[in-house]
Amino acid sequence: MGNKIIKRTNLMILLLILTIISLGVLYPLVYVVSAAFSPGNSIASLNIIPFGDGITLDHFKHLFDNTNYLTWFKNTLIIALWTSFLTIIVASLGAYVFSRFQFTIKKSMMLLMLILQIFPSFVGMVAIYVILLRINGLDTLWGLVLVYLAGNIPYNTWLVKSYIDTIPKSIDESARIDGANNLLIFRKIIMPIARPIIVFLGITSFTGPWMDYIFPKMILRSADKQTLALGLFSFVTDKKNEFTVFAAGALLVAIPFIIFFIVTQKTMVTSFGSAAVKE
Repeated sequence: MGNKIIKRTNLMILLLILTIISLGVLYPLVYVVSAAFSPGNSIASLNIIPFGDGITLDHFKHLFDNTNYLTWFKNTLIIALWTSFLTIIVASLGAYVFSRFQFTIKKSMMLLMLILQIFPSFVGMVAIYVILLRINGLDTLWGLVLVYLAGNIPYNTWLVKSYIDTIPKSIDESARIDGANNLLIFRKIIMPIARPIIVFLGITSFTGPWMDYIFPKMILRSADKQTLALGLFSFVTDKKNEFTVFAAGALLVAIPFIIFFIVTQKTMVTSFGSAAVKE
């Protein structure tokens, strides 16, 4: 009897701790959602109780009628999609070459990519700025895509290579006997089997540029080239304190992103369950 009481007491304490932690994690998210629909502008005017000040859609109307929100969204979507697409192509091709072919500087190149990944990205900001200036890539969307692509290649090539290494080479040899060349083997055999890691790569490559602030701030100058991060942070500067408008814009950003993540996550889970490889 005493053991049951102790177990129930421990269970209640555990549930209480988990409930407090959950409230601490969820409250800021609920607060931002309520701020997007609350009257007023500054964070100081908001009620500490979510939705305690009523509900309004004025902030969303302000975003679409008085700001370049749609332009920011379009620019960010273009950058994220192109970065994700090019990262998948370049990283998967590089990983296939490193995994399946032997050449003189293979180990040196792999080690060099690993070393480059160790250094934080902001270390090369001056070099990035100078290079983009030389190739007329400043204040352009494609220049920003190049920056993200270059930063994604080293680690993601290692990641995809590690997955391709688990695919038996006997499959390649069988296809080569049937007359398939290396490109056909890569497209028809390696890519379908490596679909789980490719989907994961697409997700991570998309999320990076989606709300990045540092590189767009350094590279983009024109108003029609601004991204969502730059546009939204302009509402909460020292001169402006429009937190509720910022919350409305952030909420709209999260909705399509969450949909994209859920769809691709289901695809990745399905792929992991079906992409078994046997000798």
